Order: sequence, then structure tokens, then C-alpha cells
Amino acid sequence: MSERLGIAGSGAIACGLAATAARAGEVLLWARSDESADRAKKSVEKICSRLGGDAKPDSVRVVRDLEALGEATFIVEAVVEHHGSKVALLSELAGHAGEDAIMATTTSSLPIEELASASGRPDRFVGFHPFNPVARMKLVELVYPEPATDATRQRARELCDALGKTAVEVPDIPGFVVNRILFPYLFSAVELMSDTDLSAEDVDQCMTLGAGMPMGPIALLDFIGLDVAQAIGQSIGTHVPSQLRQLVKDGQLGRKSGKGFYGYEKG
Repeated sequence: MSERLGIAGSGAIACGLAATAARAGEVLLWARSDESADRAKKSVEKICSRLGGDAKPDSVRVVRDLEALGEATFIVEAVVEHHGSKVALLSELAGHAGEDAIMATTTSSLPIEELASASGRPDRFVGFHPFNPVARMKLVELVYPEPATDATRQRARELCDALGKTAVEVPDIPGFVVNRILFPYLFSAVELMSDTDLSAEDVDQCMTLGAGMPMGPIALLDFIGLDVAQAIGQSIGTHVPSQLRQLVKDGQLGRKSGKGFYGYEKG
């Protein structure tokens, strides 16, 4: 890997990206707190153990000081899907990034032009949207702001190649391509449950056994996180079902909280 990858974040996407990149070179991963750092280390170790081979958790250095990401040549912001949070972090990262470093965001639905402007370097900025679980999912949606240079575009594609991912350049529209198509489908499954006597299990079996989907829509929503799904739905301007909104209000966010449409054992 010709880039030295820096990742600002410690959630599922950040840790999955770090573990995947650990097969190709050294990675810096920034966590906001000691607790987040410990959790990130364990997550990276777990993912690397599943990947086996050249995926060595020691290749991922977890740091608490954001300034440490200044050592990276390609810095990816991967925090919560919230415009204000991303803008604030990108603005701060810009003060630490090297002159030739590329900055990126893993946003799944927010406008790239606006985030590129917040970075202060729209010519060296890219929307870099991998999918969870990053270690298994092959696609990265690449979204460029208008000022992005040819060198920026080439380096982003080369990084995807180094990570073993397939890059597809998509337009800077709400939800890009995958989420723009996916979430109306997922939400329609929830509405169908509300309008009928079908259970989550029934709906998911219909789509896995009848349509060949690897995961049913209700289980997938729980996997994504119902709060994340709600935020994406709002960003792309599609109706978010009341049943899902109520679960979010009750703190039942899916797998990560132990309960959503399904119940889960935590740990």
C-alpha cells in the first residue's frame, strides 16, 4: 500500500477498514476516549483473526491524539453520521494533515461538496464509502467534489485496489447509489409488517428464500442500526416508518443495543 492510512473514528466501519488495511501496511486509528480505544483494539483483533493470513492487528496503531493522524498520507473521517460532527472533525483534521495528504469521509448520505468545503482542501477530498462488514463487502462508493484533482481521483482508486475493493464512482446525490435504492426497499418491508400480520421472521424468510437475498430486510435494518437507518432515511428524503422511529425513541437500535425488531444476546 503506497498510502499511510489514518482513520478518525473507532466504530464498526473504522475498525473494519483498519483491519482490512492491516494486510497492506501500517494504519493509524484515532479513538476519542480510552474506553473507545480499548474497544477498538479488541474489535480490530477480532476482525483480523477472522481474516487470518497477513491481517496483523499489530499493524494498527490506536492513538488518542488527533494530531498523530498528521503522519498519514490518506486520512479517512469515520465518525457518526451527523453533519455537525463530521464538519467539526474535518475542520480540526485539516489543521493536522500534511500538505499533500488526501482527506476523505465515509459518509453514506451527506453532501460531499459541503464536507469537502469544511476540510479546507476540496481539491484533495473524496467521499470514500465502504460497506459494513468492511472486511467482507467488496464495494467502495467514491464520490468526488467538483474541485477534486486527477491525482486525488487516482490515489483514491489505487487505495481501493490495495485494499482489495472494487471502486465505483457515483454522483453526489443523497444516499449515492446503494442507499438511495436500498432504504426505500427496507422501509417498505417494515410498512408491510405494520399493514399485515406478517412477523419479521416471515418477511425475512420470504426475501432470503424467495429472492435470494443474503439477509432479510428486517434483520438488515437491525444490523445497520435503526438510528443510522432513520438518519439515512431522513437524509435521502424518504418516509421513515413510524414503527422504526418508535424503536429508536425507545433506545432499541438493533444488534448494537441488544434489541430492535429482533432480540439479541449482547457480548
